[in-house]
Amino acid sequence: MDHQSKYLTPEIKISCYEDKLSRTEIVFDHHMLIWFIAGETRIIQADACHVFRSGDIFLIPRNQPATIVNYPTNNQPHRTVVMHLSPARLRAFYEGVPARTPAGRPGGIRTFGNHPLLRSCFASLMPYFELNKLPEEVANIKITEAISILRLIDSDIDSVLADFELPGKIDLVGFMERNYMFNMPIERFGYLTGRSLATFKRDFKKAFQTTPQRWLTKKRLELAYYNFKEKQLKPVDVYFAVGFENLSHFSYAFKKHFGYNPTDLLANSAVL
Repeated sequence: MDHQSKYLTPEIKISCYEDKLSRTEIVFDHHMLIWFIAGETRIIQADACHVFRSGDIFLIPRNQPATIVNYPTNNQPHRTVVMHLSPARLRAFYEGVPARTPAGRPGGIRTFGNHPLLRSCFASLMPYFELNKLPEEVANIKITEAISILRLIDSDIDSVLADFELPGKIDLVGFMERNYMFNMPIERFGYLTGRSLATFKRDFKKAFQTTPQRWLTKKRLELAYYNFKEKQLKPVDVYFAVGFENLSHFSYAFKKHFGYNPTDLLANSAVL
């Protein structure tokens, strides 16, 4: 995958994918404010799927698992400008500006279309990318400008941006049933459910009577089986979406669990 990111500062970058397709599973530690220049992105979360194209501007809240699929379009590379809104940066902002709405667990992705104020803020950064230099004082102004615009156009945005709490202890069973297809380390599942690794494993064993890894593998293979049986999808289109890193490992695990290859299931389903 030919992926290039040019950072003006640790908080502002332009990202470019030259490939026909790239897929990433990620949980951001910062809120990500993104402006689309070219290409198409599909962001898949537990309860929603969003498609973004050239001109779109949106905010991905931190600590939310997502699969991100990037597509170049019209023979042009996939390009975005990304602004990291870190907890440290936002804490500094809200020291001088009281939040208007109480902090709460961030909801899903916030979309702003091609809002002229945000578009103008992002577009003003482009000459700095050409110079490959952005003075720190200018970066501070631009990030503060972006936060101020968000607060102007979204009256509820403080409930997301001013939330500095670590993930609280939540219903483990519900979270796992919604998010098992995301390929994250066990430690990350624990963190997002508000538990240490040891507590997560203990609570998981109590809830599911098995280990997290065994349960995750079984659930992912069952989802793959459904996609083969009911949707006639090909293994290359399934393995990543159900949480496996590579096709060979997925095929091995599928045969070990079910006793036959995914291609055998597809062939039998086609005959029926």
